[in-house]
Amino acid sequence: MANEPGEAGAGAKVDFSRDMSYGDYLHLDVVLGAQQRRSGAHDEMLFIIQHQVSELWMKLLLHELEAAIQAVAEDQLQRAFKMLARVSKIMEQLVHAWDVLATMTPPEYSQMRPSLASSSGFQSWQYRMIEFRLGNKNAAMLKPHAHRPDILAVVAAAHEAPSLYDEALRLLARRGLPVPASHVERQWADPYVASEGVEQAWLVVYRDPEAYWDLYQLGEELTDLEDTFRLWRFRHVTTVERIIGFKRGTGGTSGVSYLRKMLDVVLFPEIWKLRTDL
Repeated sequence: MANEPGEAGAGAKVDFSRDMSYGDYLHLDVVLGAQQRRSGAHDEMLFIIQHQVSELWMKLLLHELEAAIQAVAEDQLQRAFKMLARVSKIMEQLVHAWDVLATMTPPEYSQMRPSLASSSGFQSWQYRMIEFRLGNKNAAMLKPHAHRPDILAVVAAAHEAPSLYDEALRLLARRGLPVPASHVERQWADPYVASEGVEQAWLVVYRDPEAYWDLYQLGEELTDLEDTFRLWRFRHVTTVERIIGFKRGTGGTSGVSYLRKMLDVVLFPEIWKLRTDL
């Protein structure tokens, strides 16, 4: 075999009795030991791994998103653009993850569904943090985490902090653009309310890209991000409908009906509306 010492792997280290190995560095014993099936169903392994991998991607997404928000707050837009581009690419991975889960048929899911009990992706605290950091604030979404004070504290902090869009608007205001005071300082935990004044500020940028190139690029990075986020949500809806139809979700939601409502949520409304008004 090509990877055996003396062939293509000549010179490769093979004794790890005293040194850190690849598996040690990645804690693979822990990671690969975390797939504990609760049913005898073959396809439960797919379900577990797909969701665990998605949570890992979400961890990286939050790592990049938090840093991007901080960079925007500090007027370091080039750093922010790099991170936001990575966030969009991570979301593409999350979109394609649904393609694998969609290979599960309704009878296959029915075999393992009882093992889920009342657990549901609706309860993903990392997903909730992503939504909060992107500006979709809803205090009711804190309740599923009340039983875990440590997690609740982290999610609540994201709920109360300025979102990516909030920091973008504050940046526009610092650059002298006419962002209404109501959108520069407010209760950050309140749901965002679209503003004609905010759209007018963005229109100044979009009508003269050369004069406001970095802000124009920021607007397009936000557009890319929300575009991909919508695809992520859409693939979630179609995959769930394909597998369970219109049954209620295991977490108690109305399932597909609930998910379809989420498709109507717009994160950066003025950036989308200005395309009609340009």
